[in-house]
Amino acid sequence: MSPDVRPPAEGPDGTGTLYGVGLGPGDPELTTIKAARLIRDADVVAYHSARHGRSIARRIAEPHLSGTAIEEALVYPVTTEVTDHPGGYQGAIDEFYAEAAARLAAHLDAGRDVVLLAEGDPLFYGSYMHMHKRLAGRYRTEVVPGVTSVSGAAAALRQPLVERDEVLTVLPGTLPRDELARRLAGTDAAAVLKLGRTFGTVRDALADAGKLDRARYVERATTADQRTGELAGVDPGEVPYFAVALVPGEVAASVPDGAGPAPAPGPGEVVVVGTGPAGRDWLTPQVAAALAEADDLVGYGPYLDRVPANPRQARHPSDNRVEAERAAHALDLAASGRRVAVVSAGDPGIFAMAAAVLEVAAGPKYRDVPVRVLPGLSAAQAVAAAVGAPLGHDHAMISLSDRLKPWDVVAGRLRAAASADLAIAIYNPRSKARPWQVGAARDVLLEHRSPDTPVVLGRDVGGPGQRVTVTTLGALDPELVDMRTLVIVGSSTTRVVERSGEPVVFTPRHYGPGRTTTG
Repeated sequence: MSPDVRPPAEGPDGTGTLYGVGLGPGDPELTTIKAARLIRDADVVAYHSARHGRSIARRIAEPHLSGTAIEEALVYPVTTEVTDHPGGYQGAIDEFYAEAAARLAAHLDAGRDVVLLAEGDPLFYGSYMHMHKRLAGRYRTEVVPGVTSVSGAAAALRQPLVERDEVLTVLPGTLPRDELARRLAGTDAAAVLKLGRTFGTVRDALADAGKLDRARYVERATTADQRTGELAGVDPGEVPYFAVALVPGEVAASVPDGAGPAPAPGPGEVVVVGTGPAGRDWLTPQVAAALAEADDLVGYGPYLDRVPANPRQARHPSDNRVEAERAAHALDLAASGRRVAVVSAGDPGIFAMAAAVLEVAAGPKYRDVPVRVLPGLSAAQAVAAAVGAPLGHDHAMISLSDRLKPWDVVAGRLRAAASADLAIAIYNPRSKARPWQVGAARDVLLEHRSPDTPVVLGRDVGGPGQRVTVTTLGALDPELVDMRTLVIVGSSTTRVVERSGEPVVFTPRHYGPGRTTTG
């Protein structure tokens, strides 16, 4: 078949499929899931072996064999030994490949799928390719890649081969010494396969190229019989065919500054983060990175529970009424060299831990402890977006909690915001200790707002228990509000319209006749 002619995508109806399945370098656990499935479900499993009949490929695949498949052992008549075949070694091998292809074709013609096993990758110096070239033009074929011996050997050495612009050259050890030396001298890194009887030539070529001192040796990579070492010290008489010589690139083999023993801990820091109103979808990449880098996580218990556990990190949950103690604990950890993330829900700068940490950090004890604040999506933003844009014009954010300020101050601020005709986002509207405040706040606002003023109640927005209710100030039922609810009270210009059967709430950017805002 001409090299530029593609084989048909499918063979005649009723024929089987030929699968070339890469098994990896030797460890059965490095066989891919797809390869294992095909081996298990195959009608016919074929594999190559030497005349002794022991097949490395079958041994690797054995854990995945069903026990019901037909097995076809393709036994080489010769490997490297002398033959009396009229065509010599190559003639004997070509005849063998033709006979093996005919055996597999008989199964394919009968409609049986054939899995031909290959160590490493089927198309990387593998025996499968000889069957592929003879059968792929006549039958459906699929090649399943495998981990190569080069990858397995590098992993065994725990050594990168190439980095940045370095060039890796893969060479067969069967090349003449002069040719090997020339190619080795002209590349940054090299992998030389097919050692065994060629090992002496390969070692001499490495010496000729000035790279013997960098050459490493791996035999039977990833198996129980794996052996590694400096290539210059290997006894040529003990080298099997399944061995690899590796020459890592100079850049890849270099050790960067600071890669020795871990340095003593430097100054730590506190990063106050906001995780948004709900799950991971609301987390900013900046916050996600800070959480991943932290040694310690500090925060209110339910907020810490939103962060996936990592056994590398220490978690320090606490009650929601001990902000100052929590902040001091985080700062003490950072002062000892730890990287600490203080976790808040929503945005940490809105009725959350950022102010508490910065207030404690303002004291002389923590003057030299670095503190950063990373924003998060606030509950007010999430609830507003769930119904439209009720905070689209000037607005205020007010907490109803009177734990840190007296109720008279809360009520005075509600009156001021209402008389200024600001939309208001109300945080912490209710708790078991203060169930009366929602009703009291409604009555204060009604002193300045119409009973028809739109009100939005958003609970657990973004979470599994999301509930959003649109009502009016006059009809606001305090029993619909709990501590997890955020309340938005519109201004005199806030409107409610229906779109697709759902209420949409927005506050226009313009205000009053002939007055507009810009920006």
